[in-house]
Amino acid sequence: MQTAESQQVIKRFFEALYALKERKIIRGKQTFTNMYGINRWNMNTLEKKPEKDIFQVAWLTYLVKDFNISPQWLLTGRGDMFQR
Repeated sequence: MQTAESQQVIKRFFEALYALKERKIIRGKQTFTNMYGINRWNMNTLEKKPEKDIFQVAWLTYLVKDFNISPQWLLTGRGDMFQR
């Protein structure tokens, strides 16, 4: 079971994915899951039930390293979503 704080991080993770899609940086979740070998069904389940213990911390690193998402924003919700 994820803590309430962990669930907020997971929600920001999905918010970032949708922002990347909106900016046409990725086509959608399937693009992301294919890039990193993530089970798409697990990700879909997690989006609906963020309390599930299937989130992998490495998924955050992909957003930070490869898509310029702010680690501070991902972890705390403070600042801008994208790094400058």
